[in-house]
Amino acid sequence: MSGTPTGRSPRTVALVGPSGSGKSTLFEALMEAAGSPVKRPADPRNRPATTELRVGHCTYLGDAWAVIDCPGSIEFAHEAAAALAMADLAVLVCEPQPAKALATSPLMKTLADNRIPHLVFINKIDTSEGSVRDTLAALQAYAACPLVLRQVPISEGGAVTGYVDVVSERAYRYRKGQPSELIQIPSAMQDAEQEAKSKLVETLADRDDALLEKVLEDIPPSSGELYADLHKDLAAGAVTEVLLGASEQAGGVRRLWKALRHDTPDVTETAARKGIDADGPPLAQVFKTVHAGHTGKLSYARIWRGAIKDGATLSGPAGGTRLGGIYQMPGAEMSKTAEAEAGQVVALARLDPVATGDAVTPNGTAEALPFPAPPPPVYALAITTTDRKDDVKLSGALAKLLEEDASLGLEHDAETGETVLHGQGEIHLNTTLERLARNYGLKVASRRPDVAYKETIRSAVHQHGRLKRQTGGHGQFADVKIDIAPRERGAGFAFIDKVVGGAVPRNFIPAVGEAAEDAAKKGPFGYPVVDISVTLTDGQFHSVDSSDMAFRTATQIAMKEGLAAADPVLLEPIDRVSVSVPNEFTARAQRLLSGRRGQILGYAEKPGWPGWDDVEALVPAAELHGLIIELRSQTMGLGSYVRSFDHLAESRGEAKPRAA
Repeated sequence: MSGTPTGRSPRTVALVGPSGSGKSTLFEALMEAAGSPVKRPADPRNRPATTELRVGHCTYLGDAWAVIDCPGSIEFAHEAAAALAMADLAVLVCEPQPAKALATSPLMKTLADNRIPHLVFINKIDTSEGSVRDTLAALQAYAACPLVLRQVPISEGGAVTGYVDVVSERAYRYRKGQPSELIQIPSAMQDAEQEAKSKLVETLADRDDALLEKVLEDIPPSSGELYADLHKDLAAGAVTEVLLGASEQAGGVRRLWKALRHDTPDVTETAARKGIDADGPPLAQVFKTVHAGHTGKLSYARIWRGAIKDGATLSGPAGGTRLGGIYQMPGAEMSKTAEAEAGQVVALARLDPVATGDAVTPNGTAEALPFPAPPPPVYALAITTTDRKDDVKLSGALAKLLEEDASLGLEHDAETGETVLHGQGEIHLNTTLERLARNYGLKVASRRPDVAYKETIRSAVHQHGRLKRQTGGHGQFADVKIDIAPRERGAGFAFIDKVVGGAVPRNFIPAVGEAAEDAAKKGPFGYPVVDISVTLTDGQFHSVDSSDMAFRTATQIAMKEGLAAADPVLLEPIDRVSVSVPNEFTARAQRLLSGRRGQILGYAEKPGWPGWDDVEALVPAAELHGLIIELRSQTMGLGSYVRSFDHLAESRGEAKPRAA
C-alpha cells in the first residue's frame, strides 16, 4: 500500500454513476494508484459482473480508505443506495457527452436528498469530441447546487491529453498507467484557465464575505483560501467540484485521490450528519449481506463508533450472536483482521440473526439507524425447478438470496398456484437465476406469470339439479332448484335460502350453500366466478337416501350447467399505474401505455422532481409484463413505475380459457 498510516480514522468513498460511465475501471485505477491493485482474471470474460458491488481497502499517502464500487444499472439501484448510506463522500462518475447528462439525474437527486457530499468525475475525457463547458451545463440542469470546474482540459491534435488545475494553476499531461507529467501551462490555455478560475472564485464568493471583498477589490485569493472554501462548501452541500480524467489510462486518478484526501469528511462528521451520537458504545451498521461458501454468512458493515473485536458478542434487533471473524478487502481480496476501528468498512462473519440495515453493538441494544427502503418491484417471473427433487433445496437457496437482496420479492400466488419471483427488471431476475445455478447448483425454469383472471355472468338463470342413484342398499337422492344471478362488481358471492314448506330440510341447506360457493371456484372458462348470488328456491328429498353429500352433488350439477347458461364473461384485473419519466419522454410514456390497452388518466409534475412527470393510467395487468423493459429502452434506462390493483373489468384482450 502507498504511504504509512497518518493516525486519521479510515474514510469511505462510494463510486456511483450510470452504466457505461467507467466506474469499475476507475475503481481499479484508484486501487492501483494506492498500491493495492485489484486481481484481474486472465480471461476478460471472467471479469466480475458490473451488477456486483465491490469493496476495496487501501492506503494512499498514509490515509486508510475503503472504496466501494457500486453497480451502475438502475436495476441494482438499491444496492448502490445502501452503499451510499455508509459513505463519507461519493464520486459521481459520468461521461463527457452532454446528451448523457440526463442519466445522472436520479443519482443527483439521491445525493442531494440525503445530503451526501460528492464530487463529479467526468470520465473518458480523452474520448470527448465536444466541449466540457457544454457537458458541465448539461449536468448543472440536474444538480441541486452549483458545479465548479476544477480543471480545464488540454487538447492536442483534437484529443484531450491533460489538464490545467485552476486552483493550483499547474498543468499536467496524462501518461498511461503512470502519474501525470507536470508541464508548463500552454499559452493557448491561459485565457480559458483564467475564465474557469474566475467562475470558481465568483461561486465561492457568494458564500464567503471575506472572499467577496477580495473579488470586489480585485485582489487574487491564494490557493490555500480557495482550497479551504471548497472544502467547507463541499461539506455543506453548497457546491460540487468537477474533475476530469481518463480512468482507462489512469489519467487524472492521482489528482482525484488528492481531492479525496483533502475534501472527504471523516467518520465523526458523517455520523453527525446522519444523527448518530458520537458518544456511546461501539456501533456498526450492516449494509450488505453475502452468503459465501467457505466463510458462511458475511455482513458488510460500517463501524460508526468505537472498535469491534473478533469473537465479541454483537446484539441487534433479533438478539445477540458471537462474531465469527472480521475481514478486510485489500485489493478487493478477503483478509482476516483481529479488530475493526471506527470508520472502517469490514465484513463481519456468521452474524446469522442480523439482517441488512441492522445496527449492532457489543454493549446492550443498538439504536435503530435509518436505511434505504427497497423500491417496489416492476418485473416478475414464475419459476419452477427442472427436477422436483430440488424443490426443498430451492426454498433454502431463495431464502438466502432474499436476505442478500432486499429488492427481490417472492410469493406463492394462491390464485394461479405459481411461485413468483419479483424484482427490478429482466437483468436483475436473470442475474438471480444465474446465481441459483452457479452458487447452489439449481436449474430453474422461468416463464411469464399467469394472470389471475376471474369470471362472472351477465344473465340470471333458473337451474334444476337432480341426483338419483341406486347402488344396492341405501341410494343417493337430492333435488335442488336454484336461481343464479349477477351482482354489482365487487359485491362478491352471496347464498340466499328461500325454501318454504320443508322442501329441503334445514339440516341440508348449509351443504347446498357450501357446494354452490365451492362450485364457483371454477367457472366455464376455468377461473373463479365472482359477484354472483345463488338462491335456493325449491327442492325434494328422500327420508332415507338423502344426505349432505347428495345435496352437494346435486348443487354442483346445477351450478355447472347454470353458470354455462348464464352468459359467462371473463374478467381481468385492471391496475392503476403511475409511470415516472423525465418530461422529455412523457409523450412516449403515454403512447406506450395506450399501446398496452391503457386508459390515460392524466399527467403532472413528479413531486420533488423538477423536470420529471408522473403519468397516471389504468392498465390491464395482462399488459404489464415486460412494460419496464420497453419503458426503459425508450427513456435512457430512467423510466419506472408503481402499480396497485384497482378493479376487475370485462376482458377485451386475447385471454384464453385456462386449460383443464
